[in-house]
Amino acid sequence: MVCGLSCQLMRHPLMVAVALVLLIAGGAAMAQPAGRTPKPAIEPAQAGTKCVAPPEVMRRDHPAMLKHQRDVTVHRGVRQARDSLQGCVGCHASAATGSVAQAKTDFCSSCHSYAAVNIDCFECHASRPAQRTARAQTQAEASKP
Repeated sequence: MVCGLSCQLMRHPLMVAVALVLLIAGGAAMAQPAGRTPKPAIEPAQAGTKCVAPPEVMRRDHPAMLKHQRDVTVHRGVRQARDSLQGCVGCHASAATGSVAQAKTDFCSSCHSYAAVNIDCFECHASRPAQRTARAQTQAEASKP
């Protein structure tokens, strides 16, 4: 009696499993070149601006820096424009969306989605730079003594 392909596959399930694993692993290896991890697309900051720290420090330490600044601002009442969240938003807002967290390609969203981290800053804070209208600016100047 001659055994067909399905009969052979049933006789050797371990070989079938190994072949499938090798096939899947080979496909995954071909889909992504070895040693190349995709990086998030980050728009550069506004030209002529200087960040509070070098990029490698900001990538690593910005959560701790934001928490520290939050504590200084909330608990001590110290508000410095240099270290404010609005300073970050003002420099890093996308030219296309005007925001750091509206689209997946915006500055904050691109890295946070890459790292699978939720951003909760912008539930309370504005993700767009503050835009003062001429009327609001006139009112602010009129209220100064």
